[in-house]
Amino acid sequence: MTVLILGAVMFAVLFAGFSALGVWQVQRLLWKQDLIRQVDTRIHAAPVAAPPPDQLVTRQADQYRRVVVSGRFDHAREARVKAVTDLGPGYWVLTPLMTDRDFTVLINRGFVPSERQQPADRAAGQVEGVVRIVGLLRLTEPDGGFLRANDPAGDRWFSRDVAGIVQAKGVQGPVASYFIDADATSNPGGWPRGGLTVVRFANSHLIYALTWFGLALMSAAGLVLFLREEKKRRVGR
Repeated sequence: MTVLILGAVMFAVLFAGFSALGVWQVQRLLWKQDLIRQVDTRIHAAPVAAPPPDQLVTRQADQYRRVVVSGRFDHAREARVKAVTDLGPGYWVLTPLMTDRDFTVLINRGFVPSERQQPADRAAGQVEGVVRIVGLLRLTEPDGGFLRANDPAGDRWFSRDVAGIVQAKGVQGPVASYFIDADATSNPGGWPRGGLTVVRFANSHLIYALTWFGLALMSAAGLVLFLREEKKRRVGR
């Protein structure tokens, strides 16, 4: 009797555990689908004013929100961040924009190939005067690139770390905690090339859910087989 009870309990626990994990993945799937719908709505919405530095910005509510801001670029403090895009390897050009609302925000003006990384090699794109930028609000990336830490002292950047870049470049005054990916509006001379933001969400929750539910069914089948074998064994005594 003890073996029967222990076996039944073991299979029942496995069935319950796998089923719970399957339900959790279904919940995650619904959450991810809702997030994708929200982001798609933000990307295609009319641009709103970029939030000031004292406004809380969150991943859930603000990532990829379409925003607009006006001001003047501080080209002397631009940072170049290693990047690989559909145009090949090169750099993102991040430039502080001193806005007409008395705060600064980093603008990812777009991509330049390695041979265009120096400002002198794309002089036409170093625009002066007041500019209007429309783009997508992005959250800071403080952790560096894959297996590559940012090196502020050497001015080598592998992620768009707002706080790190601001500090290393000596940007003064109130600064937004996020950056803005500029849209595809052409810059003089064609560089930097904006509008290359890739919006992609991993969504394997359905596969995971089916896997867990499959394991739950296997556990249930195992329980049935176990009980049958126990019944045969006891009848055969």
